[in-house]
Amino acid sequence: MTLCLVDDDPVSLETLTFARRLGDVEALVFGEADVDGYVERARRVVHELLDEYAPEAWAQTIVELEPDVVVAPGTDRGHEVLAYVAARLDVPLAANVVDVSLDGDVFQLTRQRWGGSLLEEARLTGTPKLLTVAPHAVAAEPAGVATSVEEFTPTLSDEHFRVRVTRREEPTAGTVRLDTARVVVGGGRGVGSKEGFELLEELANLLGGAVGGSRVVTNLGWRPHSDQVGQTGARIAPDLYIACGVSGAIQHIVGCKGAKRILVINKDQNAPIVARADWAVIGDLHEVVPAIVAELRKNGPEGGARHC
Repeated sequence: MTLCLVDDDPVSLETLTFARRLGDVEALVFGEADVDGYVERARRVVHELLDEYAPEAWAQTIVELEPDVVVAPGTDRGHEVLAYVAARLDVPLAANVVDVSLDGDVFQLTRQRWGGSLLEEARLTGTPKLLTVAPHAVAAEPAGVATSVEEFTPTLSDEHFRVRVTRREEPTAGTVRLDTARVVVGGGRGVGSKEGFELLEELANLLGGAVGGSRVVTNLGWRPHSDQVGQTGARIAPDLYIACGVSGAIQHIVGCKGAKRILVINKDQNAPIVARADWAVIGDLHEVVPAIVAELRKNGPEGGARHC
């Protein structure tokens, strides 16, 4: 049996699509994720103590089902849960896989290394086989089937809840999520200050998008860590990413390479991110962005959003 871990992260549906390459798949659903149409069979985990994320409890649930293969999203949660499973069962774990094929009892894998700058060919053995799928390696596609859902209650004890979420801080109502935004406006050191991001916020609002930042921006305290785009932050896949004053270190490129189109606004034509861009405006963002904002406002406060 191939088991695919699914939670409320939209990347889970991409992972479920990828897992179908391995044959019959059963989704193991935590939370309120909707998998209807993506897989024929699903088990929704129900337990009185599992109202929040608890990695050891999730791992124990997987172990209890005794699958042959486990596939999980290449997110913080997916990596953490399968690391617990791997340690408990003493089997290898392949992370950030982008392609897989079968060679008898062995999996031939292609996976991302060094923040996505290197693709490694590898062989995965052991039982069960554990792998996480790199975010945005495939697009989420329904299978066109009716999904039969059963409830499953694992046998858990207090030791499985030594690590768990106890409190959440939700974003301001109406805020567009960085990981699901169709447009992301990103800022780097070139923005110049915390106050400089007000201009980027205005542009993002006109486009119905979200604002992100590079690692240096969050280190300087100009933006919260939750806004960081990069290898150690959010990995985004918007229709359009507008990078303002971002140099484009490889760690940042890892986070934004899933974007369908990249527009760069930068004074330095030799900045690494310019080579990755679909379009580049070589100029001062403090002059270029206000001109874009003014043009969008000609269509009214909602004009920009209508065109995106």
